[in-house]
Amino acid sequence: MAVTLDSLKVKLFTDGAEKAQIVEMAKLRHIAGFTTNPSLLKKAGVKDYESYARELVAAVPDRHISFEVISDDIDEMVAQARLITTWGKNVHVKLPVINTKGESLIEAIRLLSGEGVKINVTVVTTEEQAKRATAALSGGPGGCVSVFAGRLADLGIDYAPLVNTAVAAARATKQVEVIWASTREVWNVIEADRMGAHIITAPADILKKLSALGTKTAEQLALDGVKAFFDDTQAAGLSLRVGGSGRAAAE
Repeated sequence: MAVTLDSLKVKLFTDGAEKAQIVEMAKLRHIAGFTTNPSLLKKAGVKDYESYARELVAAVPDRHISFEVISDDIDEMVAQARLITTWGKNVHVKLPVINTKGESLIEAIRLLSGEGVKINVTVVTTEEQAKRATAALSGGPGGCVSVFAGRLADLGIDYAPLVNTAVAAARATKQVEVIWASTREVWNVIEADRMGAHIITAPADILKKLSALGTKTAEQLALDGVKAFFDDTQAAGLSLRVGGSGRAAAE
């Protein structure tokens, strides 16, 4: 049976920070939430973080939205998390599993989760990180573990063991979900769904392609491909003269 958009069990989040794009994607029934990060904020030209975030929450008050702390000092990250969580009931605070010094944030995550802060633990790249993050979240109101599968794949590292471990650990709790993050292609959505991830976050341009799932067979794709090449040959006016016939191949 062909996979279709409606057959997917994995929840779909849009990864991006452009307000207009987020509002546009929120109109789609299959988009369940949104994730942002400092790199995306920079790309979107955000200058006043809190004002931007509060406007976004007001525009999309009924979906998960993740906002990340922007300090590298653990005590200050905790203070920022306590502020960010006040921006809306649908807000999850993104905390990296380590800071730039390699210091673990697991105890900070445990502390904040115990205070009732919904946390999205991000940049998780090892099985040990996934297990410890899940344990830190399991006593709180609920949270997410974002597995950076795409970034591992970029380096040729097999992410399947990490995803499987993270999913197994999360599904042993009642309130922790796994987010497949750093999505690179539509196939990742199928993988995330098959591997039991609760959520996948992906750029809007990938999510917009999902409506095509199940609409063509492999044979139809082959026919479409050769037709496109032939049409482009004609449009470009390309020709090859072969043998002694003097006849152009693309006449």
